[in-house]
Amino acid sequence: MERVLQLFKKRQLADVSIRDRLISTKYFFIGKEADKGFLFRLFLYLILIDTAFIYLKPILYMMITMLKDANNMLDSSVIWVPRSLYTGHLQAAFEMLKFKTAFFYSLTISLSVSILQIISCSIAGYAFARLEFPLKKLLFAALIFTFIMPPQLTILPSILMFKEIGWANTYLPMIVPAIFGHGLKGALFVIIFRQFFSTLPKELEEAARIDGANAFRFFFKVMLPISKSAIIVVFLFSFVWNWNDFYLPSMYMSGSKEVPLSISLAKLAASLSADEAQGGTSIFSEPIKMAASFLIIVPVLIVYGIAQRWFVEGIERTGLVE
Repeated sequence: MERVLQLFKKRQLADVSIRDRLISTKYFFIGKEADKGFLFRLFLYLILIDTAFIYLKPILYMMITMLKDANNMLDSSVIWVPRSLYTGHLQAAFEMLKFKTAFFYSLTISLSVSILQIISCSIAGYAFARLEFPLKKLLFAALIFTFIMPPQLTILPSILMFKEIGWANTYLPMIVPAIFGHGLKGALFVIIFRQFFSTLPKELEEAARIDGANAFRFFFKVMLPISKSAIIVVFLFSFVWNWNDFYLPSMYMSGSKEVPLSISLAKLAASLSADEAQGGTSIFSEPIKMAASFLIIVPVLIVYGIAQRWFVEGIERTGLVE
């Protein structure tokens, strides 16, 4: 009888062990929650890898193409891994772009507009979020309208106005409007700051009023220092969009010899196309274009790499992901 009981207990323990293993295996693949299992994470990683490849493939192709010499370009078997590295295309693109001068103009425009938009748009965003004034809703509706209105509708009157005051073929038409919260995507930046300031507790403002601080002092002493995340988001958006912008510089600086990198790249492509039309197709046109594009995006990649952590945090805190 005792032997039968022992065998029964062993059988129960074996059944329990098998059941535990099955449950642990189930939890491993499926998870206790829907987003904790191995299958879900595998599916998620596959989607992320595919998405990353879609964005990284053009950059990898650009970098590999600009480093190919004539032998690699003519060899059809060389696609992703060149047999030797050649930097002559980078030097040619550097000279054709007039990189030093164009870089100075691009940096001046992008940095100036970014800083000015941070100041002006943060003030406007704070006013829309925390202050009460006449026609507030109407003015905010007008702000939304300027955000959705295409710039092509106002570009001609703007060109005529800036031409009359002597700002044609200069970068002033892109910098000066930023003082008043205008410029490229200015309305969006006001909305970002408004969204951020709306999430802050009202007790801060009430405490400042008890201490005798007015709206301006409270904004510059309290609100602006704690809005670092929103400032970084607006700065990166403004800097990158102005750096890559081709439309406004082409309109305002069409007759200028000193132009930013976006216009220099277009002139380089047009020059190469004209040379091909006269002398036939050249195998060096594509790598030179790739090298020029690489020189233009490198500063943006460096800025984003430095501020990436704060940028992601700022996106979360400003409510742009909602």
